[in-house]
Amino acid sequence: MCLCTSRAPDDNQQMQKLLLVRRNARTLLLPLIFLFGLSATTQSQVPQPARSERKASASLPSNSPWLFAGFKRDSRDGVYFAISLDGYHWKLANDGKPVVAPTNPAELMRDPFIQRAPDGSFRMVWTWAWYDPQMIGYSESKDLLTWAPHRQIAVMAGQPGARNVWAPALYYEPAQQRWLIFWSSTIPGRFPGDDSGDNGLNHRIYSTTTTDFKTFAPAKVLFDPGYSVIDATELPPTAPGKPFTLIFKDERKTPLEKHLLTATGPTAEGPWSNISAPISEPWSEGAAIIPVSAIADLPAGYLAYYDHYSQGQHYGAIFSTDLVHWSDALTKIDFPAGMRHGSFVQITQAEYDRLAALAPAPAPQSNPKAGPQ
Repeated sequence: MCLCTSRAPDDNQQMQKLLLVRRNARTLLLPLIFLFGLSATTQSQVPQPARSERKASASLPSNSPWLFAGFKRDSRDGVYFAISLDGYHWKLANDGKPVVAPTNPAELMRDPFIQRAPDGSFRMVWTWAWYDPQMIGYSESKDLLTWAPHRQIAVMAGQPGARNVWAPALYYEPAQQRWLIFWSSTIPGRFPGDDSGDNGLNHRIYSTTTTDFKTFAPAKVLFDPGYSVIDATELPPTAPGKPFTLIFKDERKTPLEKHLLTATGPTAEGPWSNISAPISEPWSEGAAIIPVSAIADLPAGYLAYYDHYSQGQHYGAIFSTDLVHWSDALTKIDFPAGMRHGSFVQITQAEYDRLAALAPAPAPQSNPKAGPQ
């Protein structure tokens, strides 16, 4: 005897509806699964910045190595690099050959100034010409070796009559998420009564800001002590509540000044006050202050390096523990001969090792035609 069962009509209708819902769900889910899977795969294939490129300078240990970027002679052969593990003892990179070459036949590369960007890459500005054009040079790099094509930046646009744009410096302002650039310029007649500079030049420190190095705020005076000044650079606050320190050159020649002084201010843009007495001998320019760790016969403190550019050119240095009282430190440093006005930036050990291993490209070999066989 066979026991058989049959579904009621209502049960069959419910089962058919359930199967239809399942089929529709699969139809909707499959494209979504494919889409999200493709998105994840594509995202994993996008090149991510290298760790060193993302590292900001603020995260570098205080005892990290240093890079100096400067020029030699007339600067037409490019920018030279020197590296140091302690800020006192330096050696030339690239077997003493330029690392960054000019890309324009009329381009100078005087007074190069390098800073690390928040993403770990580097920005560089420099003096492009003595007088014309009134531009600064600009380039950027991820590794200090390969630099973008050089560009001119007309920082004094909107300031008619400007005679020159010299020795630019740049600093990142985190709170404003922008770059501050400043330099020395003369605008004849702008500051009457000061005729004690060279060749009628009467400099003040001008500045601009930018977020992208494409658009720039109008130039304005950053520092005017009442006389001609050039070659200003800054040291950020050394501790909470401490001021910014500005070091600059008094450019007056009659009577002879031509020495370094400091001033302090609450922000990277001043206002500047507390101008010091001279802290160097005359014929000193292109100064920059770096923090240094203790060595055998000196405590931790600050070295102010500068280009002693006349009567026996060499790089000089003075030392301070408080940025107020300075003493000569020339015998404490070992700096490559012939280097001129430049800038200092801390680098990682990996960046130091890469520069230390750098060798100049071999000169092209002539390829004489083969002789008779």
